Amino acid sequence: MDKIKIVVVLLVFALFGFQKSELIKSEKQKIILTDTLTWKKLGQIKFIKKPHKDYGSIDFPLISPEVKKYHNKRIYMSGFIVPIDNVNYALSKNVFASCFFCGKAGPETIMGIKFKAGKLKLRTDQYVTLEGIMKVNENDPDNWMYNIEEAVIVKGN
Repeated sequence: MDKIKIVVVLLVFALFGFQKSELIKSEKQKIILTDTLTWKKLGQIKFIKKPHKDYGSIDFPLISPEVKKYHNKRIYMSGFIVPIDNVNYALSKNVFASCFFCGKAGPETIMGIKFKAGKLKLRTDQYVTLEGIMKVNENDPDNWMYNIEEAVIVKGN
């Protein structure tokens, strides 16, 4: 009789324990329903020609105030992973075959990534959602217009 009670208690615990774990996991996934920013919002920029000491007269971005308000703020952003070299990646609005580097999109369709965990091994065109700190750049032509620092993959790994 005692053995039956023990078996029943273990079965009940196992069933409800796993269900609760799945419920918690499900609730965490539901928290991130939408991105903080959209690629359409990031694309609302204008360019102005200004002199640069090394490059002469070049186009500098004028980023919208709506996007600038996210500078140094935590955001969620989704896109495709594009390799920059053997160690660095960028987040792109488009897949690699039609990304900024191929001349089929503008510089506002890509975002530099600095991962919190350091070096990661990712697949080209892997679709992910990142959480991290947004950095806006209007002044340094040798850097991305948009960066996400302390980035963590929260969906799609």
